[in-house]
Amino acid sequence: MIFVAVIAIAVLIFGIGIYNSLISKKNQVANAFSAIDVMLKKRFDLLPNLVETVKEYMQYEGDTLTKITELRGKALGANVSESAKLALDSQIGTAVKGLMVSVENYPDLKANQNFLNLQSTWTESEEQIAAARRNYNASVTTYNNSVMMFPGNMFAGMLGYQTITVLETEAEERENINAKELFNS
Repeated sequence: MIFVAVIAIAVLIFGIGIYNSLISKKNQVANAFSAIDVMLKKRFDLLPNLVETVKEYMQYEGDTLTKITELRGKALGANVSESAKLALDSQIGTAVKGLMVSVENYPDLKANQNFLNLQSTWTESEEQIAAARRNYNASVTTYNNSVMMFPGNMFAGMLGYQTITVLETEAEERENINAKELFNS
């Protein structure tokens, strides 16, 4: 009688251990999926805004340099009066001062720096998403092993736990991201 009670208690403790293990692994899968969700949200929020910032600064820098070049071309023209040259020189000076103040106040505010930042942020974001996906797939594999292997499969079947599909890269995600489309949109 005591022997049967000890066996029953051992089976109960063993069952509780397997049940808790299944719950823990299922929660780990949910947590890993949440990490992917967070990284995707970061990508969708951050990258388009960063691209817009680069585009805006490129536009500002390009407009300013184009204006300076046009004014300089006019000032060097053959049929320009001295007063017109002085006026053009003043406009050039004002445009150059504006550009220099921007560069002095914000030395890192240069298009090439913005591109480097965009590239770095983009790479970091994609690496974080890839790491989160690997973590998710590892969690799913651990969970699936618990659900499919003996004796966990007996308890999992009684509790209605089923295997979860690992993430696979979809065909469109295998294609390179077209940065030109981002800049032209």
